[in-house]
Amino acid sequence: MGKKSLYSLTSILVIIGAIVSGCASGGTGQAPDTKSAAQGDAGGSAKPAKETTLKIGAAAVPHAEILNFIKPKLKEQGVNLEVVVYDDEGQLNPALKDKQIDANYFQHVPYLDSVKGEKGYDFAVTTKVHVEPIGFYSSKLKSKDEIKEGARIGIPNNPSNEYRALVLLQQQGLIKLKDGLTTYEATPKDIADNPKKLKFVEADSATLPRSLPDLEGAIINTNLVLEAKIDPKSALFREDSKSPYANVIVVRKGDETRDEVKKLDAALTTPEVKKFIEDKYGVAVVPAF
Repeated sequence: MGKKSLYSLTSILVIIGAIVSGCASGGTGQAPDTKSAAQGDAGGSAKPAKETTLKIGAAAVPHAEILNFIKPKLKEQGVNLEVVVYDDEGQLNPALKDKQIDANYFQHVPYLDSVKGEKGYDFAVTTKVHVEPIGFYSSKLKSKDEIKEGARIGIPNNPSNEYRALVLLQQQGLIKLKDGLTTYEATPKDIADNPKKLKFVEADSATLPRSLPDLEGAIINTNLVLEAKIDPKSALFREDSKSPYANVIVVRKGDETRDEVKKLDAALTTPEVKKFIEDKYGVAVVPAF
């Protein structure tokens, strides 16, 4: 082969090589932009919105059980509900104030009102969920008529529940409170008439179920009755459905507008939750919505 033919062949091969190289790089002669390709794929199919965690402190029963019931529904809406059970309910408001949790669910408004001024809580109530009618329980008596003169009766020692217990005893005709009590607070010193000379043992609410053997009876919150495995139907008498003591969701002031808090409130007040409460707890817990 002559030099001219060899030069022509070499030129043809160079041209073919350039064409092949151009095809492999998309016709530009440059390497593909892998970053741009990845961004294009991501933009082509929208990803689910980022999940938000909402941490809520609660009493064990029924509060945490109700919250756990709605967790799957909130999960579908992009809210990861983290339920933290506090054995000491007295720590739930401080935990909310200190931003250890985003909300709490254990208290009623009269209780919150009785402590928020002293403790400096700047909280907001978002929704009512349920009422736990308090009742009078006894391991010794079978009826109210068996309450004898001088009987030792246990009552909660926190301000709002103490008033609540005394009002229940008044409704049953066992005592009469002074007129003009309007702040949801009262102690045995506010009793105007005590015909049976009942003796009141003021104690931490959580200790009352364990104290029943040492008392003629005690007025106990229903969540504590359930935790102690006491049959709520065994109450000798209890509050009626008109009780103003609905348990509520509480958040720090300003957080009531958060989207995940609104979703929590909506999920807690559905017909499904109402049926869950009624089927699971019967007379012990009453829906408040």
